[in-house]
Amino acid sequence: MFKGIGHTAYNVIDMEKSLQFYCDVLGFQKCFELKNDKNEPWIVYLKVLNLQFIELFYNGKQGVDNDTKVTKGYNHLCLEVNDIHEIANHLKSKGLTLDVEPKMGADLNWQCWVRDPDGNRIEFMQLDPESPQAKS
Repeated sequence: MFKGIGHTAYNVIDMEKSLQFYCDVLGFQKCFELKNDKNEPWIVYLKVLNLQFIELFYNGKQGVDNDTKVTKGYNHLCLEVNDIHEIANHLKSKGLTLDVEPKMGADLNWQCWVRDPDGNRIEFMQLDPESPQAKS
């Protein structure tokens, strides 16, 4: 049912410092950026290996994640799947409520979301061949 980990994501306080660390120090490649609905910078994608990425989200803040603040650090785990509807149905069959039902994301990939028992966000993603990740 799973194909691998698609990406890990972090909210960052200072994007330039983060890019310097991940790209200049660790050697990952900046691939592309996505903008939000207001056409503002939102996410920077760094390529780790083929079809494996780190997402850096702008505007992280110090504090505790209580769904009303954006914090620095962990944002979510993404697991790549073959069929977004299959995994959504599987999760529901196990009694879980999806935070986000299957939908197409800004990057053309299908996604749905759930939380683990500690409230950590997990994204399930069906990669589209026309997405920027697949073309990187």
